[in-house]
Amino acid sequence: MAKKSTPVDSGRKKGEKAAKSGKAGTKNGGPLVVATNRKARHNYRILDTVEAGVALVGTEVKALREGKASLVDAFATIDDGEVWLRNLHIPEYAQGTWTNHSPRRVRKLLLHRGEIDSLMGKVRDGNNTLVPLQLYFVSGRLKVELALATGKQDYDKRQDIKRRTEEREATRELGRRIKGIKG
Repeated sequence: MAKKSTPVDSGRKKGEKAAKSGKAGTKNGGPLVVATNRKARHNYRILDTVEAGVALVGTEVKALREGKASLVDAFATIDDGEVWLRNLHIPEYAQGTWTNHSPRRVRKLLLHRGEIDSLMGKVRDGNNTLVPLQLYFVSGRLKVELALATGKQDYDKRQDIKRRTEEREATRELGRRIKGIKG
């Protein structure tokens, strides 16, 4: 008679196996967000967004799978019909050797020709810029959400903060009225 095997605890927590395989936080194959540019929506008015692939070297992928990246000063440019992502900081991979990448190298974005031409026309015509909003993995491939944006003035930023505060207060007041709390 065959002996029944008992499950062996590997010592890992539940989410660690998924994190090692690159599928942590994904639901039904959804995106795994690596980095977000939280100040972009504060400093810019987003007109349009587009998803682009990023051409990377091996150690960059490994560093990104560890969740290390910064979009703080990043922006995109269109040079000679190609889109380039500049100032994206991906730190060197800890176990990398002489093959490690430079942290702030210029990376090529992968878009269709029609998308590039459309973005080129919009950037050239108006006072627009290309700002990365977030980096994420989809089906094992790194994607960047790129926004066509216009810079906000200080008074626009203050008005947005005021509007959000008023909306938050109105929601709280409505919740209090529904619950019957007087305040």
